Amino acid sequence: MHTMVLKRLRAPLEPDERDLPVPGPGQVRLRVQACAVCRTDLHVIDGELPDIPLPIVPGHEIVGRVDACGPGVELESGSRLGVPWLGWTCGSCSYCRSGQENLCDRARFTGYTLDGGYAEYVVADYRYCLALPHEFDDSHAAPLLCAGLIGYRALRMAGDARRLGIYGIGAAAHIILQVAGFERRETYAFTRPGDDTAQAFARSVGAVWAGGSDARPPCELDAAIIFAPVGGLVPAALAAVRKGGTVVCGGIHMSDIPRFPYSVLWGERRLVSVANLTRRDATEFLALAPTVPIRTQTECFPLQEANEALDRLRRGSITGAAVLLMSR
Repeated sequence: MHTMVLKRLRAPLEPDERDLPVPGPGQVRLRVQACAVCRTDLHVIDGELPDIPLPIVPGHEIVGRVDACGPGVELESGSRLGVPWLGWTCGSCSYCRSGQENLCDRARFTGYTLDGGYAEYVVADYRYCLALPHEFDDSHAAPLLCAGLIGYRALRMAGDARRLGIYGIGAAAHIILQVAGFERRETYAFTRPGDDTAQAFARSVGAVWAGGSDARPPCELDAAIIFAPVGGLVPAALAAVRKGGTVVCGGIHMSDIPRFPYSVLWGERRLVSVANLTRRDATEFLALAPTVPIRTQTECFPLQEANEALDRLRRGSITGAAVLLMSR
């Protein structure tokens, strides 16, 4: 099978030919149809996450069709499933037993500690594969599997905020702006200063106001979600939310948060992070997605152009989500 593999940190992915993976007990092999490109893939490639095993196949927003099943799994060939970031948990630790499997210390992650979807085939634990809404074709379903799921968890951690700020208008934000609009929230979008294109895009998917991250919104916010991996946005977001408000950091990696005066945190403001996702998040969000209905905006690339898609994402020149499609 054709793959794009990370063999050296901070280097381009390399094309590679591999034998088809064999599914073990409880596993399923999928013929990959589409795999969205996530900023977390950049964090893996750039060595910003700990203990990255090399070589590794990135990609964790996978849409595929059942090709083979391991012992203990019975699925009809050709059935469509999604493979998200959370690929395995122990099921027995205190986190797993208390509904916090996203915090499992032994968890394994697709495209990070498990080979992912920048390939023609992938093997996954069936228990962590997801049924996908039929209303979405492969390329438009793929971004739901991380941008949507992590964004949904971040939105829930923001509580019932009526006035919601979103910092960083990319794949996750363009989905969650739509969900927030469906829930009749007012959304305020923050982009790189001067990025008129991103601000117009944010307004097109529901933001009532859009401006640079160096600007103050026209009103106090009840909560804010930071999707951009920029620690300097934390003090700005805290200063923008009202007393009792919440700032949610929605990424797996962020640059260091600078020192800031206690006054911007005082007043019972809360600063929290989102770590991974749970299968319950997936069940809830994937049921909600067609009801909104979410319209994912995608730009598609063939697998062999994965480095181009990643470079475009790094430069901020993707509107919505980049998706790799497998040629046959």
